[in-house]
Amino acid sequence: MCGIVGAVAQREVAPILLEGLKRLEYRGYDSAGIVVLNADGQLDRLRTLGKVTELYKAYAAHPISGSTGIAHTRWATHGKPSENNAHPHICGKRVAVVHNGIIENHDTLRAAQKQQGFRFTSETDTEVIAHQVFHHLDQGEDLLRAVTRSCAQMKGAYALGVVSCDQPDRIIAARRGSPLVIGIGIGEYFIASDVAALLPVTQRFMFLEEGDVAELTPHGVTIYDAAGTRVERKERRSELTADAVERGEYRHYMLKEIYEQPRAVADTLEGRLHQGRVLEAAFGAGAEEIFDQVQGVHIIACGTSYHAGLIGRYWMESLAGIPCSVEVASEFRYRKPVVRNSSLIVTISQSGETADTLAGLQEAKRLGFGQSLCICNVPESSLVRESDLALMTRAGPEIGVASTKAFTTQLTALMLLTIVLGRRFALDEALERSLVRQLEHLPGAIEQVLQLDVHIRELAEDFADKQHALFLGRGAHYPVAMEGALKLKEISYIHAEAYPAGELKHGPLALIDADMPVVVVAPNNALLEKLKSNMQEVSARGGMMLVFADEQAGVETSDGTRVLPVAPTDDCVAPIIFTAPLQLLAYHVAVLKGTDVDQPRNLAKSVTVE
Repeated sequence: MCGIVGAVAQREVAPILLEGLKRLEYRGYDSAGIVVLNADGQLDRLRTLGKVTELYKAYAAHPISGSTGIAHTRWATHGKPSENNAHPHICGKRVAVVHNGIIENHDTLRAAQKQQGFRFTSETDTEVIAHQVFHHLDQGEDLLRAVTRSCAQMKGAYALGVVSCDQPDRIIAARRGSPLVIGIGIGEYFIASDVAALLPVTQRFMFLEEGDVAELTPHGVTIYDAAGTRVERKERRSELTADAVERGEYRHYMLKEIYEQPRAVADTLEGRLHQGRVLEAAFGAGAEEIFDQVQGVHIIACGTSYHAGLIGRYWMESLAGIPCSVEVASEFRYRKPVVRNSSLIVTISQSGETADTLAGLQEAKRLGFGQSLCICNVPESSLVRESDLALMTRAGPEIGVASTKAFTTQLTALMLLTIVLGRRFALDEALERSLVRQLEHLPGAIEQVLQLDVHIRELAEDFADKQHALFLGRGAHYPVAMEGALKLKEISYIHAEAYPAGELKHGPLALIDADMPVVVVAPNNALLEKLKSNMQEVSARGGMMLVFADEQAGVETSDGTRVLPVAPTDDCVAPIIFTAPLQLLAYHVAVLKGTDVDQPRNLAKSVTVE
């Protein structure tokens, strides 16, 4: 969601901060702002509504200069998008704050601050932080102590960057529930929501842990834990480079990331397969002992990751014979689930910072469900640190808000997990070897299906003037249809729903007409004949169908039905392969409609608040 960048250096920091914000645009935002401490020790601020390009224009018109500063892209929670609600927030021309998260007791703090005489200029929860820090500075505290005491009085989630005229050569950073990373340079230090923001200036990072408060000066970084004890956090070197998050020859990040899927899947498999077997060591130290105790699997995830979990459930139960349940994290954390002993809690998240998924994991651990494993794309994320085991997806940076390569690598990881758990249940050696062969051929199969791009672009023209669409699938391809519908609605703003094809007669059939295109996922599997019957029901009612069908499925183009042949696929990995053409369909429809493909309205890449 919101993006934070900060720098304390011995050079001009405004260009660094602006570039950092540009690299955080994928997180989703509605406004942007920057503040630096100028040569006179005063706070110079620029804020704009809209894209970071507007902030660049404001900076060009009114340059600000200084060696210490913080910047922010805001995604509205409290208060509508406006310049007044944009960060950084300033109190008394003395303190400036940027914040990602939600301060749950902001109303109480606001009421007390109004009685103390503080004047509010925004509708945000963040402004109370600036006032609270100012209050403690006024009591004679230094900036570090003022921020620490303010954090103790706040309830909720936050990542903070704070600067003050009182101590112009330092930044105070703090995190609770929202990610924050420190970048290490030579005589300069940085903060950011994501390493991607800082790759042009450093590849050395430290990751703040829950409750940490850090003081950054040009001379070094000092970190204190939640108890106020000075601690050291391990320095890590990122393998990412600045150009890893560039679009290159592609028009949009999403298209680039769709085409990166063969490589991402290959990287996810690398070193984890050997002589027809999946290596359990890939799951980390102690994995074998943990897996030996597993009697069932409980998957917790949100959004696209939830759809991956649904497909994983089909695999767990049909291939491995393991009981498996899947829940939306935001629902799981607020109901009262019955504890199942020896369950493996599997959390899935691209960022590893999804607030509801993290809370779901914490609740499952509190209830005593069992051991935990996360499938994640960010090695240093909170979810990885809080899980007993982690399987990294190695998708690389995913900038487009609509997830693509993260989804297919999550599915790849779930198949690996299905195999290693299945050994202890119903999956024999012959089936494992067959599944491993399918995985080894998977990158090439995705490459082949991506060659349909030109044909899909032509088919997308039939959708450009539509307002609604229906997606149908059966078995493990019902969640594939769900993911296809989500992609279309996310980036083209067309209302799209997915149904199990067998449910047509239970309501959705009433919607079918010439203006309701129906997208069908038709692999060549045991449910194909039943799916064909469902397609006849649509055709008989004048519905327009777009069918992604296995070449061997025997489905042909006819009046009202356009078939796009997908090369024959192995049944078990078919959900991964059939995902790619649905991604391309959504992409090309969005391009035709002229929407903001990489940053669709109202959405954020990483949902780090409830």
